[in-house]
Amino acid sequence: MTKNQKKINSKSIKKVDPITVEVIRNSFASIAKQMNQNLARSAYTPIIYEMKDCSVGIFDRRINLVGQSSGLPVFLGTLGPAVKSVVDSFDNEIKEGDVYIINDSYIVGSHLNDMTILSPIFFKKKLIGYGATKAHWMDIGAKSPSSATDSTEIYQEGYRLGPTRIFKEGEPEKNIIDFLMRNSRLPKSIWGDLQAQIAACRTGEIEMKKLYEKFGTKTIDSACKEIFRQNEIAERNAVSIMKDGSWLSEGSLDSWGPGGEPVKVVTRVTIEGEKIHVDLEGSSEQTPGCLNCGLQQTIAGIRLAFKFVVEPQMDVNEGSFKNLKISVPERSVFDAREPAACQHYYPHIGLMIDLFLDALSNATPSGVIAGQPGDAMNIMITGNDNKTGKLFVSGEATGIGWGAYEGGDGANGMMTYGGGDLKNFPIEVQEHRFPIRINEYCLRTDSGGKGRWRGGLGLVRKYEILQDSKLSTWFERTKTTGRGLFGGKNGKGAEVVVEEPKGKKWNALKCADVHIPAGTKITIKTGGGGGFGSPTKRSQDALNEDKKQGYIS
Repeated sequence: MTKNQKKINSKSIKKVDPITVEVIRNSFASIAKQMNQNLARSAYTPIIYEMKDCSVGIFDRRINLVGQSSGLPVFLGTLGPAVKSVVDSFDNEIKEGDVYIINDSYIVGSHLNDMTILSPIFFKKKLIGYGATKAHWMDIGAKSPSSATDSTEIYQEGYRLGPTRIFKEGEPEKNIIDFLMRNSRLPKSIWGDLQAQIAACRTGEIEMKKLYEKFGTKTIDSACKEIFRQNEIAERNAVSIMKDGSWLSEGSLDSWGPGGEPVKVVTRVTIEGEKIHVDLEGSSEQTPGCLNCGLQQTIAGIRLAFKFVVEPQMDVNEGSFKNLKISVPERSVFDAREPAACQHYYPHIGLMIDLFLDALSNATPSGVIAGQPGDAMNIMITGNDNKTGKLFVSGEATGIGWGAYEGGDGANGMMTYGGGDLKNFPIEVQEHRFPIRINEYCLRTDSGGKGRWRGGLGLVRKYEILQDSKLSTWFERTKTTGRGLFGGKNGKGAEVVVEEPKGKKWNALKCADVHIPAGTKITIKTGGGGGFGSPTKRSQDALNEDKKQGYIS
């Protein structure tokens, strides 16, 4: 039997008819979607209700993932560790009506602003699962409003919570909630977004009880085993038809913070039979700035990269990633330990995903895309609003160009890999809520790498600041831009230019809480994706259309 013909054997289990299995599979997904919709609809801050900076997941009583909604993929992979941490801490104390909160970067990844709220689900007084949500809170008492992009220790980044109960059997732990609000510059936002996440968890509880009432625990357990089995077999078979081998790809980030040194990222991908091994040995040690993340965030990022190529059309559940091995050097930028700051947890994850795809292009050329400038391209403007006297925080991630692929050009102005379902921040909302005017918002001509298929274009966004404010930025990947594949050219890197009203002009790829006077204009240009294939093979019709649309000059 050839490698391409290999089939994966599985243990026999109690059968549930295929139709019931699919109904239950899609019910889990539907419940997660309802949870996420209620979270966004109920949230207080626009970063959640407009940008959708949130995700949800559902787990069975054994903490097996059974369903999740679209959202930020880098969040989804950290929900399971959050639930496990709560269960390990509270064990037999968990009761119906409880709600728990956790944000410790070393336990659940990302930065402290990302709060995980979860609750147990009981049916007929028996535990059947957990509903979990994760969303970005705008201010949690960091040394600077909203977040500290120049932090050097996690203690500067806001309050850090291990597994903590905030509702006990349906009753709020008022002292905990008071602590969360009292230590934030935006207490109403904290209250509103907390309640929205709790509402999402309650939605999951209600809908899961309906599902268990309809099918019963035994049927659902058996269906879950079949769902997990199908995913595992499909992913093993998908890898088994790829070319065996081991490939190394490396690159570097511009710096670990304003004025910092470059950060090296090394990714080795090895395929042997039906298994993939990803090894990050050789990557930089944890940095003295805020460019770090906990191990669980790295695992989530690698799983995201894996899923791009291996059966991407199948939903992720507990049967996924069984043939994926991950090796991460301790105390590296990918496995930071206390007291490392973790505010910018994603740029090295985004680069690692690009390097993974670059390495894997040797095994499956048609299954990957060219590189993107995998950074969230964050800009944050803060200050006290002259009209209301209250603090305002305008923070957003900005779209970039994705890499091209065999058969198609890269997507224009999209969020990063990790941003997933994250939306752009509408101009109307920003101008209504904040003393900001946006004078231009368009695609960035010539930013995509040339190729038989062209890389996607980045964006241009021009801000005018209407009152004295402070600016923080984090724009990356000018050293390792969106890489071209198979003869395709690299995309352009990012640019940020600040023009003050008295004529001072300066570059601001990375800055933290810099005073900017009223009338300052800020132009950001995000990076483009890499091209795929030789530019000489691009058709004349495609080039003519590029010029017509203004994609190339």
